[in-house]
Amino acid sequence: MLVLGVSGLDRSLSVKKSMLPGLDWREQRVVQGLDSAAALVGEQGVIAASAQERHDGVKGTGAFPVDAIEACLRMAGVTLDDVDFVAHGFRYEPSVAFERDEFARRWYREVYSEDVQYEVLRAHCPDQDWARKFVRVGHHMAHAASSYYLSGFSDATVLVADGMGEAESTSVLRGSGAALQGVRSYSISASLGILYSVITQYLGFLPGMDEYKVMGLAPYGDASRFANVADELVRRAPGGRLLAPVLAHDKSPTERETHRGAIRRLEELFGPARHPEAPLDQRHMDVAATVQRKLEECLLYVLRETADAAGGSRNLCMAGGVALNCTANGVIARSGLFDRVFVQPASGDDGTALGAALWQLQQHVPEPPVSMAMPYWGEEFDDADIEDQLQGLGDGFTVRKLAEDDLLAEVSALIGAGKVVSWFQGRMEFGPRALGNRSILADPSSPHMRAHLNTVVKQREEFRPFAPAVLAEEATTYFEIEPGQESMYRHMLFVAQVRPEYRDKLPSITHVDGSARVQTVDRESAPRFWRLIRRVGDDRGIPMVVNTSFNLRGQPVVRTPEVAVATYARSTLDALAIGDWLVTRDEPSAAGTAGAGDE
Repeated sequence: MLVLGVSGLDRSLSVKKSMLPGLDWREQRVVQGLDSAAALVGEQGVIAASAQERHDGVKGTGAFPVDAIEACLRMAGVTLDDVDFVAHGFRYEPSVAFERDEFARRWYREVYSEDVQYEVLRAHCPDQDWARKFVRVGHHMAHAASSYYLSGFSDATVLVADGMGEAESTSVLRGSGAALQGVRSYSISASLGILYSVITQYLGFLPGMDEYKVMGLAPYGDASRFANVADELVRRAPGGRLLAPVLAHDKSPTERETHRGAIRRLEELFGPARHPEAPLDQRHMDVAATVQRKLEECLLYVLRETADAAGGSRNLCMAGGVALNCTANGVIARSGLFDRVFVQPASGDDGTALGAALWQLQQHVPEPPVSMAMPYWGEEFDDADIEDQLQGLGDGFTVRKLAEDDLLAEVSALIGAGKVVSWFQGRMEFGPRALGNRSILADPSSPHMRAHLNTVVKQREEFRPFAPAVLAEEATTYFEIEPGQESMYRHMLFVAQVRPEYRDKLPSITHVDGSARVQTVDRESAPRFWRLIRRVGDDRGIPMVVNTSFNLRGQPVVRTPEVAVATYARSTLDALAIGDWLVTRDEPSAAGTAGAGDE
């Protein structure tokens, strides 16, 4: 059996623009149904998965994932006719909530309804029996399935937290064998995801995309500064309930679509909202610290209050956009509530394509969860594809094809010399993290590398931390990770403390609070990346590299050799290791002409 999963709501953004013309670019992002993707699963497991943004170049796009679908089918060597079901990670039904005003009625009529989903499918794929083949899966059930069925746990508490599903913002489920059953859900009025997104917007960042910036900013702040008003953001209530008073200030339809009412209330509590181009000051850092602490407290509260109803399992699975908060994940992992914690690496809405497909497969072929390795489910390209693109690179570059040992030795030497290397290998990752196949690599021991990567290479805020990729078998030497839990960190979704004796030796990956968002790399699941890091360790003494995504500002992670070569050529990156080829820049001529990648 083959099941294709899809995510996104194709008409969401266009309908919002027509309903509320003149919104600024951040207010337009306050919308459901972005991050569209496709995933193909079968009885043998996950076959392929791809985010639409990697194909059309529009970060976070909600457009129908026709390119991602075609890529998944191509990778599997099948056509849509061979697919038994197409499962969508939303299931909206008529309700009184959609009758409260014309805004709500139009949203349902033009974006959410089942009829609209059929219209979109028929517009892109008109020759299918959609009445038989199309299945709608509840949003939080899709999130839960994406994590539980890939966890390898025979039982688990499953926590889903995001901005909103159809009518809920946080859900707790119980997983047992092949079954997933809901235990408790929390309404949108108490959404931890929306709250965090509103703070993201208040701080001048892009809601629905830049929440990780708030997470990275929080360690610079002091949460005690605003402790007297922190409960106005969100507070715990008796009976395991949550209240988010600030969200109640969005009263009108326009305010609910823009969060202007909540932003006004935040300005009353914390002072003026930050303009996107304004500098960050200590007040902004303290607000970030405040919301981060409240998020962590509330997630722990929900888990404690629902533990018994969820079966008392010592295993936890997490998904939903909030599960991409690595700092909160680390707090939960260290809480002692659970022995094992698994976070599905594509935990945002792109992952509901995967979860919807897995859920539908389980309805027909029920099997206990399997343990996933690395989400290398995207496209891979052969030598001919790579060579074709390299031939068009032009003057100013040296291109060499090397045996693997020579390639790894030269890349290690470049990293050791303070160079920044783009690394394009194997199948593309699924999810927002670059996990060693579409990465930019550098030396974690360089005191200047973090600033160089942020300001020159990635062109992003200077406070942003970088992640270390470390050999799994040596991770406990450098990080405060419990022996036996190394595999929990392989998807770069948990923060751990850098051991004090190594913080000065690893300045490029050590955040201001002594933490790092660790990726452990094992030989079996990422063999070439493991061998590279092993070589770096042999050459430099520490088996670790800085690992960040291979993209530039405003660009999705690169997918194809064409985009990889073009991105490298226009960047300030020093080298490109693509397949077995190593590309380096020629030295500037004596006349002092600029290098080909200078901007």
